[in-house]
Amino acid sequence: MSTVWRATPDDADAVAGLLVEFRDHMGHSWPPDESFAASVRQLIGRSDSEFWLAATEAGAAPSAVCQLRFRLSVWTATEDCWLEDLYVRDQARRRGLARALVECAIDHARDRGCRRIELDANEDNAGALALYARLGFSDTSKGGSRSLCLGLRLDAPATAAVDPPRAR
Repeated sequence: MSTVWRATPDDADAVAGLLVEFRDHMGHSWPPDESFAASVRQLIGRSDSEFWLAATEAGAAPSAVCQLRFRLSVWTATEDCWLEDLYVRDQARRRGLARALVECAIDHARDRGCRRIELDANEDNAGALALYARLGFSDTSKGGSRSLCLGLRLDAPATAAVDPPRAR
């Protein structure tokens, strides 16, 4: 039986470690491990961000992590919940941890008064898409047409010297 709990500052290293594994699983090498640790330590105590952990049994080390973000929506006059990250270690997959974390996220968002919960998923991740569909997620949740999650990567500006503004 899986167990799920909200991460506390004492769990920050476990959360960061699982997110680094997720980064590696996705085939990325950036951001560096230290950046994950610093970001988790900064976010874990905020009211607009939560991390949830899951283990295959009570007392076991966590094998899965979920990150939730909350923001006020002018469209619903309540908070929206964004399920930002969900990762389960390879050896713990197919044991119900992802489902337990998503159900926990849905319940917690509902308890917080959120009117919707959203996420993005890779279209090639058939297992995740099937899980989300079983739990009621839809790509038409905002209306009759399909909703797409779009993004634009904003890379950091070059560190080249910038000329000071000229007097006019």
